[in-house]
Amino acid sequence: MELSRIGLGCGNFGGVGSAPELFGRGESEQEAFALMDAAWAAGVNFFDTAASYGGGRSESWVGRWRRDRGADVVLSTKVFWSVTGDADDRGLSSERVLRENAGSLERLGVDRVQMYLTHEPDPETPILETLQALDQLAHDGKVEAVGASNTTPEQLLEALEASDAHGLTRYAWVQNELNLLGPDAQDGVREICRREGLGFTPFSPLAGGWLTGKYTRDAPYPTGSRMMLRPEPYEQLASEPTFRALDAFRAEADELETEPATLALAWLLAQPDVTAVVVGPRRTEHLRSALAALDVELDEARRDDLASLFR
Repeated sequence: MELSRIGLGCGNFGGVGSAPELFGRGESEQEAFALMDAAWAAGVNFFDTAASYGGGRSESWVGRWRRDRGADVVLSTKVFWSVTGDADDRGLSSERVLRENAGSLERLGVDRVQMYLTHEPDPETPILETLQALDQLAHDGKVEAVGASNTTPEQLLEALEASDAHGLTRYAWVQNELNLLGPDAQDGVREICRREGLGFTPFSPLAGGWLTGKYTRDAPYPTGSRMMLRPEPYEQLASEPTFRALDAFRAEADELETEPATLALAWLLAQPDVTAVVVGPRRTEHLRSALAALDVELDEARRDDLASLFR
């Protein structure tokens, strides 16, 4: 599977991730089309979405754009959360995986997706049941590869061992959060990916905007920013040690004559086990900053120096 090193994250299309209270927010359809046009024109061929993003709007808009433009992009989508926001309709039971896959294919307007990921682990469903459903989808030609998002090393190993023991389609991909604000957070998962030959596509490379420089000690959070709309995943970052590290990081970016956001992405792209980085630009100029990271070369010593700022 040939992926561009930058993947377009579509989590803000018609909402902010899978949060039901924010369905209908985020980027409008027109804004989403503009981002997809810019990404495709720049050579980005990997679009990442999920059934629940924007209450189904993200998949629907990606599918509509794909048909309108005749663009043959690599599609990645996910299953776990409810498309309608129903708190009781979630998880990875066999029935849900098969049903949600059918809904995703319909919204995307395709017969098959290249990557189908479990969005979260499901403690209420045995992993074998989930894997059997994913295996059925693979054998039916509805998915090309399967994988996991937001997984721990222990959960990933359990899934791989169960697949091997029962002759089922294995996870071939992992999509976990990784960025400079937690440079060692995925060491265990990455080691398994290297050993088992799995692709690794980190998301949230800018930590909800913290690595762009938009959040400072003394100014209020910008209107419409992630910290205004959905701050919970990043509230712990608002501390003096974080701001000191960000000051040092900005100085490094200035020395290299680039933007902090571009340098943060370049650090990820320089990791030898990173297949592609999923970015979620809100505007086309954000996408340009991400694509500029492809031209920034960091050697191992510089990578380690950058990571040490945040340890």
